[in-house]
Amino acid sequence: MWWLLRTTCFVHAIRNIFCFLEAKPKNPEASMNVTEIVSHWGYESEEHEVMTEDGYLLLTFRIPRGKNERKDSYNTTKPVVYLQHGLTVSADYWVLDPPSNSPAFLLADAGFDVWLGNSRGTNNARKHVHLDPDSEEFWAFSFGEQIAYDLPATINFILKKTRQPQLYYIGHSQGVYLAYGAFATNPQLAQKIKTNFALAPVVLTKYLRGVLRSVAYISPVVIKTVFGKKDIYSNSDDNHILEFLCHRKKIATVCNNLLTVMFGYNPQNLNESHLDVYIAHIPAGTSVQSILHFSQGINSGLFQAYDWGSESLNMQHYNQSTPPIYKIEDMKVPTAMWSGGRDLLGDPKDVQNLAAKTPNLVYHKKIPRYNHMDFILGKDANEEVYEEIIEFINKDQ
Repeated sequence: MWWLLRTTCFVHAIRNIFCFLEAKPKNPEASMNVTEIVSHWGYESEEHEVMTEDGYLLLTFRIPRGKNERKDSYNTTKPVVYLQHGLTVSADYWVLDPPSNSPAFLLADAGFDVWLGNSRGTNNARKHVHLDPDSEEFWAFSFGEQIAYDLPATINFILKKTRQPQLYYIGHSQGVYLAYGAFATNPQLAQKIKTNFALAPVVLTKYLRGVLRSVAYISPVVIKTVFGKKDIYSNSDDNHILEFLCHRKKIATVCNNLLTVMFGYNPQNLNESHLDVYIAHIPAGTSVQSILHFSQGINSGLFQAYDWGSESLNMQHYNQSTPPIYKIEDMKVPTAMWSGGRDLLGDPKDVQNLAAKTPNLVYHKKIPRYNHMDFILGKDANEEVYEEIIEFINKDQ
């Protein structure tokens, strides 16, 4: 009798565990790369490899036309739009939702020639003409190299390929940082940009809030000791574990709420049915040195090149004892900006300071309920952001 009771209790407990871990239907995009996702939704795609001046090979993806456009539209002149991702993510996150809510598809269906760039060190940019990706030398880069090499190489490649003199730039988060740095320091590159669309800008970070601010309190020596001197936040087994857990019906909401701790509170605007896709593609990796550069900006409140840690090393790299400042006032590309009131990374005070220093700010929309990821994954991002960007571009033709 006791054996039967114990067995019954055990079976009941196991059943409850399996009910708790019952999975929602898996989205196929969770196991796809960008090209496969684009094809999955019935769009034409291209993959190109861009070589930077210092030898890094960056995958760049193209959606040349909308899903229902005639094929002969390929040869017509149309606006070229380049999308640049933020820190620790990659071009993947522009296509993680269905076409009705993914920025890349929305822009392609609006009649634009859409290109998705990748910064060195992401899952799509881990090749070099001679450096081994497993070496410390490969990972010896921060935002400065992305500003000096990655953006110019990618933009010049796109313009050459499309035979266009200019393009429209859309950056999110660190993608805005790179734009301000590149266009302020490279006037020739700046002339190739019609409009700089800045989403959730993380350029000035003095008031950055949330758990990610904790990186500023950790010594660079400790960070290098714990994480080494190569990559960090690369796709790993942790992603697969999180993908498994967060796609359970009973846990998805918990995972959604945890994201608000990182990026700001607005969980109702995230499509929980696609959490497995998001987690499978995010994060996508970067260098430890980039994280140190990020930490430096929080501590100093300045928009400047990477601090190599000593006056002598800075002299070697910059011919001055301190890292040079990137002058926001020199970034004169016409700029339209969208920012969120609940964004922990692009804090409203930092964004306001950035906006005040931007010399050619033509538009700034503040969305009080938006957090950092709403601009990419928000259910209403099309209505709040991309319809306006499309209107901006169409009026400019």
